Amino acid sequence: MFKLDHKSILLGASVVAGTALFLTGCLPSSSNASEIKSASAQVSTTGVGPYAPKMGALDGGVTYPREAGKYTAYSYNEQSTKGINHGRVPTANELKAWDMDIMPDGTGLPEGEGSVEDGDELYEEQCAACHGEFGAGGNGYPTLSGGSQERDENGTIKTLKNQRLEPGMDAPKRTIGTYWPKASTLIWYIRDAMPYAHPKSLTNNEIYALTAYLLAANEIEIDGVEMDDEYVLNREKFLKIKMPNEDGFYPNIDGPTAIEDIREFFSDRAKNIGAGTRCMTDCKDPGMTGKEATVMRIGYEIKDVVPPYSMAKDLPPELEDKIISKAEVLYNDNCKLCHASDNMGAPAVGDVDAWYAVAEKGFEEVVINAIEGMGGMPPKGGNEDLTNTQIKKIVEFMIESSKKQ
Repeated sequence: MFKLDHKSILLGASVVAGTALFLTGCLPSSSNASEIKSASAQVSTTGVGPYAPKMGALDGGVTYPREAGKYTAYSYNEQSTKGINHGRVPTANELKAWDMDIMPDGTGLPEGEGSVEDGDELYEEQCAACHGEFGAGGNGYPTLSGGSQERDENGTIKTLKNQRLEPGMDAPKRTIGTYWPKASTLIWYIRDAMPYAHPKSLTNNEIYALTAYLLAANEIEIDGVEMDDEYVLNREKFLKIKMPNEDGFYPNIDGPTAIEDIREFFSDRAKNIGAGTRCMTDCKDPGMTGKEATVMRIGYEIKDVVPPYSMAKDLPPELEDKIISKAEVLYNDNCKLCHASDNMGAPAVGDVDAWYAVAEKGFEEVVINAIEGMGGMPPKGGNEDLTNTQIKKIVEFMIESSKKQ
């Protein structure tokens, strides 16, 4: 659970069911402590409702019994599972090969090093097509940078509390620098899942370089040192990273006592979650005095992005030399990420046999498939700004580049 203005918001958030905590919350007044305790006691009642719920779920909620082949309103299979072979116990070496987590304490963190400058070059080559320049976001892919790390009086990062209350206002900025609590998640994800088209293809040095670049783009300092272009990130320095929102989540889910910590946190609902009568319309304070519920609205509008986001969509100027065609430029910018190899199941440009099979469908059908999407490929490769004529030129280039010479 993400921590957001614990004292002023979290206490009463549960009276608005299904509404995001940081959007609106009906808050009980401070004078209704006895009513809160009474409401909390009512929540703890078991057997209330048509499916006889019981308290005791890990998150403080309820569980439902399975009886007479039914789980609440749903039937389930009561056939015996006796004799089903679930496989064998994995060997120690098999577990070792699978257990490759990179943990916040440094467990699994590889040896290696990489500079911000090298990471910048790698990012432009491997990542910008999806995540945009400087991590500012792409077509359907996450924004990795942006947002201010300035905090409010309660220590909460302000741009995490943005709200779109009016047209043109910004949403919460959940980026690496403002939201991610641990840098280990970043380097682990890059190592195991990126680049999208061919994951696990990066060396340890490249992993550190990309991590360094993204941390620098989010203005993260390590041990008080600003990460400039020459900054080299290695294992020793990585272990000194403290992310700005490291303490912004609760309960603590790390360590051997995590389960007990979570149960303890949710067991005191009045203190940590809030308790009251759930409502979506005509909400009243828990005291049932008839007073309209207090609705908290928090609005921070981000205005301090440096440099400011560019709204220009102009294409870069054409080069005077004609070393590569316009079609190849379009291919490099929009299609190469997936078609440079067959790792994504797409026919790799240059694979004569693969493209011979594609071309057998007929050129016009191949163009239509590219425009409308096919299999795992979205329409126009995910870039709806491409015209049908540009798609046609890209297909021509890919087929011609995959013929026998």
